[in-house]
Amino acid sequence: MLAQAVQHLIGNIVDFPDDVSVKSHENPRGELLRVRVNPEDVGRVIGRGGRTANAIRTVVQALSDHKVRVDIMDVRR
Repeated sequence: MLAQAVQHLIGNIVDFPDDVSVKSHENPRGELLRVRVNPEDVGRVIGRGGRTANAIRTVVQALSDHKVRVDIMDVRR
């Protein structure tokens, strides 16, 4: 459910919503959501000073009942 919520949230921010991919992984520290977007949308998802990324993390943590990390993958490198 969280992965779908993040995909929907980010899909409404970016210019290329079809390129948004969210994969969920379980690890000993909790759930990890890896987000990949079109390289042209990375700056939009991170936001100035990371504000947008932090807001996304806050919303995800509020929706969840356990520890969740959200990593925005930079595929440009």
